Amino acid sequence: MRMYDIIHKKRDGGQLNKQEIAYIVKGFTDGSIPDYQMSALSMAIYFQGMSAEETAELTLSMAQSGDMIDLSGINGNKVDKHSTGGVGDTTTLVLLPLVASVGVPVAKLSGRGLGHTGGTIDKLEAIPGFSIDMPQDQFVANVNKYGCALIGQTGSVAPADKKLYALRDVTATVDTIPLIASSIMSKKIASGADSIVLDVKTGDGAFMKTLDGSFELAKAMVDIGNNVGRNTIGVISGMEQPLGYAIGNALEVQEAIDTLRGVGPDDLAELCLVLGSYMLVATDHAANAEEARQMLVDSLQSGKALETFRSFIEAQGGNPAVIDDRTLLPQAKRQVAVTLGRAGYVAEIHAEEAGTCAMLLGAGRETKDSEVDLAVGIVLHKKVGDAVAANEAIATLYVNDESRLTEVISRLQAAYVLTDERQPVQPLIYGVVTKSGIERFV
Repeated sequence: MRMYDIIHKKRDGGQLNKQEIAYIVKGFTDGSIPDYQMSALSMAIYFQGMSAEETAELTLSMAQSGDMIDLSGINGNKVDKHSTGGVGDTTTLVLLPLVASVGVPVAKLSGRGLGHTGGTIDKLEAIPGFSIDMPQDQFVANVNKYGCALIGQTGSVAPADKKLYALRDVTATVDTIPLIASSIMSKKIASGADSIVLDVKTGDGAFMKTLDGSFELAKAMVDIGNNVGRNTIGVISGMEQPLGYAIGNALEVQEAIDTLRGVGPDDLAELCLVLGSYMLVATDHAANAEEARQMLVDSLQSGKALETFRSFIEAQGGNPAVIDDRTLLPQAKRQVAVTLGRAGYVAEIHAEEAGTCAMLLGAGRETKDSEVDLAVGIVLHKKVGDAVAANEAIATLYVNDESRLTEVISRLQAAYVLTDERQPVQPLIYGVVTKSGIERFV
């Protein structure tokens, strides 16, 4: 078998078989296939695409290129949730205890963020003492005892994907559905869950800007999961404006606590109920989304979900008192109100730009070596559809380093678009993709 022949085959639109794909992944991972040949193949895939079978084989081979996490010691049908990103995306912090509180085990491997705000790990580490460091047997034991646990994703999970992504990033081959889907799903499959629910964002603040592209990506990932024996469901959710009100690590932890109390933002609460419902359906814990939703609502109203979060924090070394005392979370030195100087109705909030503003304050990483300030960020006061008076605050900045404050204020003001008449709010949920097909809600 020669890499030259495989490149030639894919260049001319041929379909690669299981043996060829395994040869590619093994050879690229161990260095016997050079970057220039892998670059040529990536470009051939960019133009010719891959079938569902090819994409599933590529995903499985990349997952098997490193450690495959064994979760067989956890009782029940383990579920994992993945989001394709967004601004103010605090859903994992809510979903872990919420879903676990109704009897579905959630064993989560997460990463740190690069971009707008920190990843799930950074957010949770805003809780004093919280640690993701634990041996595998303790991770399994925690899930069995408390219903959920979270550890960091190591470099030994899907190393082929990490190496391939770095190459795609510098060869203009990132933006192709088969390689995006296989990249995401290889890590999910290696993480060991039995069932997977995907939150695929669409809109200004999302990786996929178009609705059709988001449905296409969701279908590719759902097909992969089901082709390799993992019950997988994709939900398409809007990211035309930030989710919730908080953008920043400690600020998002507080918003997650508020949501578990039943007093969080409506859009964040609704998305968590939708995703959580499909997590229960995927694991056969509920017959349908309506039944699942009622179970989750009951858990929120009874306080059981919040108490599960308290136990989860304590089990991982964190101080559970943060649930009752927000001052125990990192606090910024200064709060700065942002106004627009005119009245109107919020027609748009450019989500990506709002996220960039939080990053410039220090809430995210501009480079992989950047230090995250867990205290800083933005709390929005006005969302799309809201009325704004001439000198009313649209947001509050939580600031420690003021070196870029003027720039942030200017950019956040520009991210808001006002009109004289109220504009319709875009949908939060656009549809769902299952092994049965695509169901569009709007």
